[in-house]
Amino acid sequence: MTHLNSSIKKAHSRRTKCRICDGEDLESFLFLGDQALANSFLKSPDDFPGEKKYPLDVYRCKDCSLVQLLDVISPEILFREYIYVTGTSETMARHNRRYAKSVVSGLGLNADDLVVEIASNDGSLLSCFREHGVRTLGIEPARNIAAVARERCIDTLDEFFSLELAAKVRDDHGVASAVVANNVLAHVDDTRDFLSGCRELIDGGMIITEFPYLGELLEKQEYDTVYHEHLCYFSVIALMRLYQAVDLVIVKIERTSVHGGSLRVYAARNSEQRPCHAQGVLDMAERECQLGYQTSRPYVALSEAVQSNRKALLRLLTDLKDEGNQIAAYGAPAKGNTLLNYCGITTKQIDYIVDQNPLKVGLFTPGTHIPVMPVSTLKSKRPNYILILAWNYAEEIMKGQSEFTSSGGKFILPIPKPMVTGA
Repeated sequence: MTHLNSSIKKAHSRRTKCRICDGEDLESFLFLGDQALANSFLKSPDDFPGEKKYPLDVYRCKDCSLVQLLDVISPEILFREYIYVTGTSETMARHNRRYAKSVVSGLGLNADDLVVEIASNDGSLLSCFREHGVRTLGIEPARNIAAVARERCIDTLDEFFSLELAAKVRDDHGVASAVVANNVLAHVDDTRDFLSGCRELIDGGMIITEFPYLGELLEKQEYDTVYHEHLCYFSVIALMRLYQAVDLVIVKIERTSVHGGSLRVYAARNSEQRPCHAQGVLDMAERECQLGYQTSRPYVALSEAVQSNRKALLRLLTDLKDEGNQIAAYGAPAKGNTLLNYCGITTKQIDYIVDQNPLKVGLFTPGTHIPVMPVSTLKSKRPNYILILAWNYAEEIMKGQSEFTSSGGKFILPIPKPMVTGA
């Protein structure tokens, strides 16, 4: 998953210019406070005093409309050893199977074609491509996760992706028919270098990127998707400007439901056959203009909604605890840690968190220091309520907890407004 170019050497730096257009007219609109890094789980209480926190504030470029963070954490700190793996959710497994099938059939790929995935994580998606008989190569700088992929016989380079690395990959492996980059473009500080590298890997092939959509953040108040790894929050307006800057044209954009609502963007080299962005892309940008994405209005509204969410969620949890209820949380995703820290939710409101990822079990959440336990804990401790922090998998989670609901347990969904439900 998600990785930056390794040009940043300091642990923390701060940009003064927009990543796309170099504009300096940057307007702040969302302040989530100083927060610990969302995936920096702690091993023991002895680690609590030395925990570092960094500003988590969101800005909008008034020139090109890119929504972005200006505070940048070194990729060596964020990604060399990583705790998120893509292979633990059946929802993601289904998504990956459909994704691979769609790309293979849509581009007519066969055994002669090469698919390169950037930020390939444990190789879950590439394994789906291999089932269709195409050649694959993963690029994953988290050494521990890349090792897992290689154990699955997925050829993987444990490097940070850049234009320089792309030239070497092309020399060593040949031209790619498809370059796939899921949940990584939004994590890259130098977005133009990253896409230039993708362009280097193809001739007549396609670059396919997938990432959460700014529209979901604005319209559904998904503010917990903001954390230090997510440097950019893309609108179609900003994407058009970015791709054009590196001589790429957007051929097609699809909406997907994964991660709370994402865009899947297909792009190709600029050519006589593809001189400009597709009409469907222009139509999406026009809709954003009509919704005011180029004005401050939706961003001010988001800020107000986020503040209301914090008050309502904290009040709900506090009231339930005061009534003597035991409350657990399900899922310890990065987004959950943003929500917990911003809302000030600690062990006073949440007794513990359960997660399917064995890399997180036994650790403590960054900033809030809530213990993470295996999912089986729900059966032994029998909480009254479960706060679903991994709300993008809510349907899967609730379906798997039929015993909990049959005994009268209830779920709490935090976004966009706190809601209690039986199932």
